[in-house]
Amino acid sequence: MTVIGAPGVGLAILLENVFPPIPSEVVLPLAGFTAQQGNFSVVAALLWATAGSLVGAWLLYALGAAFGERRLAAIADKIPLTEAGDVHRATAWFDRHGARAIFLGRLVPGVRSLISIPAGVDRMNPLTFTLYTLLGSALWNSLLIGAGYLLGTRWHLVEQYMGVISRVVYVILVALLVYLVWWLIRRQRRAATAAKGLPQDEQD
Repeated sequence: MTVIGAPGVGLAILLENVFPPIPSEVVLPLAGFTAQQGNFSVVAALLWATAGSLVGAWLLYALGAAFGERRLAAIADKIPLTEAGDVHRATAWFDRHGARAIFLGRLVPGVRSLISIPAGVDRMNPLTFTLYTLLGSALWNSLLIGAGYLLGTRWHLVEQYMGVISRVVYVILVALLVYLVWWLIRRQRRAATAAKGLPQDEQD
């Protein structure tokens, strides 16, 4: 950021979108601090960060679109515990709540980048995708860049507090994953029981 200026913020955030292990919770507050030092303006940092977010989101959207619902459904049919219908139901859910999911997803660590992939699989309206990605990204970027600017040399405190939030989010995601696996196993047992013609309550 110091060497190439505000475009460095956009490049860093582009990489953060494509490679989620690069944390925006570090990059953005540091960009705010760098702006405070006079290397570039806060507005420039925000504009470039949001541009980087949008480009990265569109790359992941394109990946999801290239993969496609049909191919994903075919793969789901071959994976134990899942079936093509799961993909179709997820796509139907995204049709109904996609805009809200994109906006809120851009504000959740660990989710903000990956939310663009199901949007691509669903072939979400490009204008809608762009609008809600811009809104969510601009809000996220403004909060973290602004915090870094206000904290100055203590910009790293943002990452410490956001790290706690990130860990909570990851715990919730793991819990949801465990629940999903349990539900899929239970569904498979029910299907096997029904196929054998056994009473429903005997499966338990």
